[in-house]
Amino acid sequence: MTTTIRAADALARRLYAAGCRVAFGMPGGEVLTLVDALEAAGIQFILAKHENAAAFMAEGAWHRTGAPGLLIATVGPGALNGVNAVANAMQDRVPLIVLAGAVDEDEAQTYTHQVLDQRAVFAPITKATFALNAGAAHVIADKAVSIAMEGRPGPVHIDVPITVALEQVAPTAPATRATASAMVPAGDVMAQAASWLSCAKRPVMIAGVDAMNEGASREIAAMIDAFNIPLITTYKAKGIVPEDHPLALGGAGLSPLADTHLLPLVQSADLIICAGYDPIEMRPGWRNVWDPRKVNVIDITAEANHHYMHQGTLNIIGSTPATLAALHSAATPNATWPNRDIATAKTSLAQAFPKDDAWGPAAVVDVCRTTLPRNTLATADSGAHRILLSQMWECYEPRALMQSSALCTMGCALPLAMGAQFIEPDRTVVSFSGDAGFLMVAGELATAKELNLSTIFVVFVDASLALIELKQRGRQLPQHGVEFAEHDYAAIGRAFGGAGHTVRSRAELVSALEAAQASETFTVIAAVIEKGAYDGRI
Repeated sequence: MTTTIRAADALARRLYAAGCRVAFGMPGGEVLTLVDALEAAGIQFILAKHENAAAFMAEGAWHRTGAPGLLIATVGPGALNGVNAVANAMQDRVPLIVLAGAVDEDEAQTYTHQVLDQRAVFAPITKATFALNAGAAHVIADKAVSIAMEGRPGPVHIDVPITVALEQVAPTAPATRATASAMVPAGDVMAQAASWLSCAKRPVMIAGVDAMNEGASREIAAMIDAFNIPLITTYKAKGIVPEDHPLALGGAGLSPLADTHLLPLVQSADLIICAGYDPIEMRPGWRNVWDPRKVNVIDITAEANHHYMHQGTLNIIGSTPATLAALHSAATPNATWPNRDIATAKTSLAQAFPKDDAWGPAAVVDVCRTTLPRNTLATADSGAHRILLSQMWECYEPRALMQSSALCTMGCALPLAMGAQFIEPDRTVVSFSGDAGFLMVAGELATAKELNLSTIFVVFVDASLALIELKQRGRQLPQHGVEFAEHDYAAIGRAFGGAGHTVRSRAELVSALEAAQASETFTVIAAVIEKGAYDGRI
């Protein structure tokens, strides 16, 4: 009878208990024991082609399972390849656990090959960083899960030295830490908030990533219905209430065009309820859009507001769903927004992003949204297309559009879609990339083929960094470093074993999407658009 297990097994078993069933990464000699322990615990290891993409696949999986994402990286260059995606997880509030190989501490005193202070690298971009040791293997594993998931989720890094992974430890772990209970504000604070809501004539709600991560959909929907409150979301929180709801005004964050319709409504409000609203997603145009001395602002957040982008009149640190439920019960509904301002704003937003173009990026978004199923999962890369897509693509459930909306990094859409598709293989998943972002991660198409994924990868092809080129022209600067060759992206898809289509019209795109949904492999659809096609659109 085995009386001990490896320290790596202790770590893997705690991750399995947290719901983890898949890990993504690139192995090296330093993580072989760790990979073996994960597989033994029931966690499948997926070989990606680059650690940065692997981390985004892990995030995509988290969005579908709710369990922490797992990135496995070997010592030195492997771990450092994941830095961008780890920083993204920190800013986009993703519970990513980074398990990195490491040289044993005593060995590192006289051996320098690939040795560097990985904990120092990850410390500024994670919630916590650890070095696994046998005596505390169970505790470190439990701490990593708790820290990654509680409060605002985020990444946690663990260095796993080679021989420590092999050290024998007791198989029985200490009791895991009890999950922190949902906090609601004190009675006097709730009484003040309820008084404001009961008296408000023009209340507005802004919901963000905290609300999404805390599962506040039901409470938000109940409150906006009961009190007739228009809802604006950040891009991450799109779909927290179905966006075809008459009170849902869609997402905000990076579009100056959308802001011309949304900000006046916010600035006319007599009560603003920030429901799990984290302004890390927002552009500078949202900085100080209200004065908490002139309008009542109830700010419900997972962490104290130290960003000072804007402030609340009443700051509540606690559970968004629990606080909204208590506020709903304590307040009395009254007649609000009597002049059809909400309907007018919703109509004007729709008219600002018309869907009737013969061809162009808006037509691509419209055709995909109307052709693909209502429950399609979508991902968006950074660039001009993401701003347009985030305004036009309606979401009907939380996490239906995944993107990097805080760090805004390129190269995320394709692996995010792959991670989600791996978890839900029978669901339609579509990725939207600019041609430059697609080129950054095209090698992961090999992984898509190896995993037998049927993901649809839509590429906006205009042979330029469209958003940067637009900004250059806006500053009356000459064009430098934003144009590149137009490549055959459909052929790239076919070369990796998928299907590939090049489209230049609505009809061709519809045909390609229908073929993609019937295909047993992934599909790359290259949608060729004109340069400058985003002018006046975002």
